[in-house]
Amino acid sequence: MARLIIFSPDGRMERELLPHNTLGRHPENTIQLLDRIVSKEHCHVDQVDGNWMLKDLGSLNGTFVNGERVSERVLGQGDEISLGSTRMVFQVEAMDVAEPQSAPPPASAPGLGTVPAPGGPLPSPEALAAAAVAGHKMSRVTIAPGMVESHIRSKLEPILDQSFLPERLVGDNAALRKDYEKLRVSYEVIKAIGTELDVDKLLSKLLDCAFQLLPADRGVALLFDADRELRPRCVRTKKAMPEGEDVVLSTTIINEVLRDKTAVLSSDASVDSRFQGAHSIIMQGIRSSMAVPLLHSGEIFGMLVLDSQIAANAFTEKDLGLFQNIGNQAAIAIQNGLYAVKLEREAVTRERFQRLLSPAIAEQVINGDVEVKKGGELRDTTILFTDIRGFTSWSESRSAQDVVDMLNEYFELMVEIVFDQEGTLDKFVGDEIMALFGAPVAHSNDPYRAVKTAIDMLKVLAEFNSRRLAAGEDEIKIGIGINTGDVVAGYLGSSKALEYTVIGDAVNTGARLCSLAKSGEIIISHTTYNRVKDSFDVVELPPTSVKGKSKPLKIFNVIRERTGAFSSDLTRPQ
Repeated sequence: MARLIIFSPDGRMERELLPHNTLGRHPENTIQLLDRIVSKEHCHVDQVDGNWMLKDLGSLNGTFVNGERVSERVLGQGDEISLGSTRMVFQVEAMDVAEPQSAPPPASAPGLGTVPAPGGPLPSPEALAAAAVAGHKMSRVTIAPGMVESHIRSKLEPILDQSFLPERLVGDNAALRKDYEKLRVSYEVIKAIGTELDVDKLLSKLLDCAFQLLPADRGVALLFDADRELRPRCVRTKKAMPEGEDVVLSTTIINEVLRDKTAVLSSDASVDSRFQGAHSIIMQGIRSSMAVPLLHSGEIFGMLVLDSQIAANAFTEKDLGLFQNIGNQAAIAIQNGLYAVKLEREAVTRERFQRLLSPAIAEQVINGDVEVKKGGELRDTTILFTDIRGFTSWSESRSAQDVVDMLNEYFELMVEIVFDQEGTLDKFVGDEIMALFGAPVAHSNDPYRAVKTAIDMLKVLAEFNSRRLAAGEDEIKIGIGINTGDVVAGYLGSSKALEYTVIGDAVNTGARLCSLAKSGEIIISHTTYNRVKDSFDVVELPPTSVKGKSKPLKIFNVIRERTGAFSSDLTRPQ
């Protein structure tokens, strides 16, 4: 079997290929690609005589394999396929590299406990995914009071300073051996984890390293999730565990570590009557446990726990010191991994918002200075629509590449004007542009900004057309419609593909006004006119009936800005 690894602005996903696969924008395709540059049914990928054949279906923007436009091509391992702004990699299953086991534990699994986080901010909540348990064998972890009685034998305050004395100041062999042991453990941990940044793989390697250095039977790594609950992220056992066994952790130890941010050595015994005589519970009898906090900048973001079933005194204070050194190294490595994930997500977020917002506003959203809510919210918004007049007939006589080149150049100019007025680019629909003023960032004069944008669009378009005429190309003519009203603004789409947009009657009305506008006209609604009438000269047009409205609309054609920044003889032909 084969698969496609799909990379889009909304993230990464993998799809197993069927014998016959259709790819395109329409939801009825085998693989739907939410990419406006992709055709409704763009291409096929079929299994033919043991090979995988890619066939373009005459798409406007083409299908590319390894940078070369193709109509038909047999796919090979690792081939890179490009459709619009979507990139895919073809892989044959036999060549895949298996990933370590990792899966989220059921939220309602019986016995799976959580511990609320202590006060203080979580260093990087964005980077914490849902709790996962990774190990040689999937095991449930129970954190609950009453199951385990712990006798804390020793505590060790966190070693935040790993500095070493200069050689001339080392006064005895004991200090020298202590420093050597710190270096040895640090070296072993660093060697084990290498440059790994994937947090789950990193935790797995750390626990494996701990097993090599210490006489442990089981290990658990716990991290706080986005809801500030401590959850198991990785479980390691030296031997396979019988099905149904739980790793039961003592709340006494966990609370001690969280409260005092200290490493703890204890002897634990199962005292819950439910476990007495039960062969399936690994908590029977007495064991030794060690737990160390994962600290970064004084804040705890998780812990590592090891236990041994050999005896109550299987671990020594020296073992606890070694384990704490592992925890110190682990904290640095894990935090680096979490920051890497955070930076990666911020990069995706930045790229996504910079397609919609001006750079200054996008940076405010990314930094959290401006909130973009994931649920819908009612916002007073001015919506601007513009599209090219006669585009369909014009494009029929041009090559697809000429059409794309022209649109890219035209869109580049128009979007820059939208961003100059700190508007939001909502979407491109063919040759149409939809822009928002008031969502997600509002200004007191959003209607003015929208109309000013429209005037500047016509001004820049005139310069663009002058260059086209000089090059022997046809003029591009546009009409613009603007409306102001309440809309519901927020994220819309599926869990894998979300986009920020607005919905409401005000949006539909703006689109209708754009359809009414003739070449070179800026048609605004009465609601927009009431907000900008002191700033622009307009001509009131006869009330016009539009689809979806029971009464004719009062509409106006914008002639110029009263400051004189724009002057034109634009009047509506009678």
